[in-house]
Amino acid sequence: MAIPELFREALRALRAHTLRSVLTLLGIIIGVATLVAVVSVIAGLNAFVQDRVIQLAPDVYVVQKFGIIRSRDEFLDALKRRNFDWNDYEVLSRTLRQAEQVAAEAIGGSAVKFRDRRLTDVTVQGTTANFGPMVRLDILAGRYFTPMEDQAAQAVAIIGSDIKDELFPQLDPLGHTVLVGGAPYRVIGLLVKQGRTLGEERDRKVFIPIQAYRRQYGSRDSLNILIQARGGVEGLEPSVDEARSLLRALRHTPFRAPDPFGVVTAESLQTLWRQISAAAFVLSLLIASVSLGVGGIVIMNIMLVAVVERTREIGVRLALGARKRDIRRQFLLEAALLSLAGGLVGVLLGGLAALGVRGLLDFPAHLTPGIVLLGIALSVGVGLAAGYWPARNASNLPVVDALRAE
Repeated sequence: MAIPELFREALRALRAHTLRSVLTLLGIIIGVATLVAVVSVIAGLNAFVQDRVIQLAPDVYVVQKFGIIRSRDEFLDALKRRNFDWNDYEVLSRTLRQAEQVAAEAIGGSAVKFRDRRLTDVTVQGTTANFGPMVRLDILAGRYFTPMEDQAAQAVAIIGSDIKDELFPQLDPLGHTVLVGGAPYRVIGLLVKQGRTLGEERDRKVFIPIQAYRRQYGSRDSLNILIQARGGVEGLEPSVDEARSLLRALRHTPFRAPDPFGVVTAESLQTLWRQISAAAFVLSLLIASVSLGVGGIVIMNIMLVAVVERTREIGVRLALGARKRDIRRQFLLEAALLSLAGGLVGVLLGGLAALGVRGLLDFPAHLTPGIVLLGIALSVGVGLAAGYWPARNASNLPVVDALRAE
C-alpha cells in the first residue's frame, strides 16, 4: 500500500473515534508540555545567568566570609567565621604580588528619599572606586566616583533605574541630592536598567564610596574583597593560591583545617549553576517520563482495542491481498499520528507556560527550535514504541479467524 493511502486510512480511523483519540493524547500532552516548559526556562536561565548574574570577569575572584554554600551545615559553620574587615582589605592590597588590583564592597539596606518621595528596601553598596569596572557595571548617564572621592568619603551616589523612576519620574537625577538612610548624597551616576534576576531587584540599588559607607554605617558588615589576577585568566590559579595562603596565615589556620573563608570565581559560579540546572532538568525529565510513559500505555491499550474492533476489517484486507507489513505500518502510523498531535499540542502549551513564567515571575525562557524538535521527537518515539505491539498483533492475525470475527 502506498504511503499516501496509508496516511488516508490512518486519518480515517482516527477521525472515526475522535473523542477517544483526544482523551488518549492527554498523557503525551502533559509530558511534552512539562518537558518543553522546564527545558525552555532552564535554557533561558543558563543564558541569563551567564550574561547577567555572573558579573565577574574570568580573571576576577571574590574572597568573603561565606563563599558558595551548598548545605545547612556549611551555612552554620560559615556563620562562625570571622568577618572580613578593612584591615584584611589593606593587607591584601599591599601584599599580593599576583594581583592586578583589589576592590572591596560592603552591603546593607536603607530607605532613599527625594523631597516628598520615599523608596524603602533599597540595597546600599559601599564600594571602592575600582569596584564598578571590575564587575562591569554599566553607567547610562554620569559616572562612577573617583579614588579621591572615595578616600575623602565624599557624599556622592550612583543610583539604579528603579530609584530614578520612583523618585525622579520627570527629572534628570544627576546633580540632585537624595537622602540615603537620612544622610544627603549627590547623584553623579545612573545605571543601565538590568531588570529582576531570579526575584532580586537589581535596579533598586545605590552605590556610594566605601569610606562614606563606613562613616555612616560603621564596620559591622563583613566585606567582600574582589581581586583581579595579574596575567589574566592564566594567572588566576596562582593568584588564588597566594590569597588563600595569606588569609590562612592571617587567621592562624592549622595546616589540615579547611579555609575559614570562601573563594568565589566565575567558573565556580558557573559550575554551581550547571549542577542546579542539571538537577532541575533530570527532575523535569523524570516527571515528563512518567507522564509520557502513562500516555504510551494508554496509546497501546487503545490501539489493542482498535485491533479487536477492526479484526474483520483486517481479515478482509488480508484476504484481498494486503501484506502483513501494510497492516503493521498502518497501525504504527496511527499511533505515530496520535502521539504527533499530542506532541504538537504539548509543545504549544509548554511554550505558552514558559512565556507565562517569564511574564509573571521575570524568569527568562528560550523556546528554541531544538527544544521544539525534542518534544516532537519524544512524543513520536513514545507513540511508535507504544504502537508496535498492537501493530504486530494486527499483522499476525490469521485470515480465516479474522473473517469469522463479529
